[in-house]
Amino acid sequence: MAEEQTHALSDVLDQLESSVRGESITVEDVIEKLGRKSFASLMLVFSLISTSPASAIPGITTVVAAVVFILVVQMIAGRNCLWLPRFITRRRMSSEKLCKGIGWMRTPVRFVEHYLKARLTFLFHRPWLWLPLILIMCLTLVMPFMEIIPTSGSLASAVIALFAAGLLTRDGALVIASFVLLAAIPVAVWYFGFGG
Repeated sequence: MAEEQTHALSDVLDQLESSVRGESITVEDVIEKLGRKSFASLMLVFSLISTSPASAIPGITTVVAAVVFILVVQMIAGRNCLWLPRFITRRRMSSEKLCKGIGWMRTPVRFVEHYLKARLTFLFHRPWLWLPLILIMCLTLVMPFMEIIPTSGSLASAVIALFAAGLLTRDGALVIASFVLLAAIPVAVWYFGFGG
């Protein structure tokens, strides 16, 4: 069981890669492959896409922000099955760029997996879970505007990916780390966007 848990992130990437067919893939294809009940997996995949070189796809940060926002709202509401509007699910991504992004993600994911374990699991129960979810929801509202500041959207997506990885593997230490980094994002955006 522990071994399955530690390789959960790589398993998600494997599932994503196996869903790639043809020259492009829709958001709906990704959701169907990972499962509409896999909220943590879907949050992880979409945030990693926006963190990786696949973020070069025009508008991908905005699409990811919209997907994560709707995911979080439905998680807070206690839904068991994901619903997304058709204008999002029909959005296409380049298969080539996506596969490059997946390849890029594998090295950091393998590194992180060495340190994963179930701990501080009380953080995955209400009301503890609501605080990071609400903060991430607020973050997604400003992510579309981050596209004008280089790297800022990727920083925000990386924090969401860290939280999702913690959620997926029941590692509360990752949730705390994402919470700390989330607080640092406004400072980082200001520095990279407007600093010297």
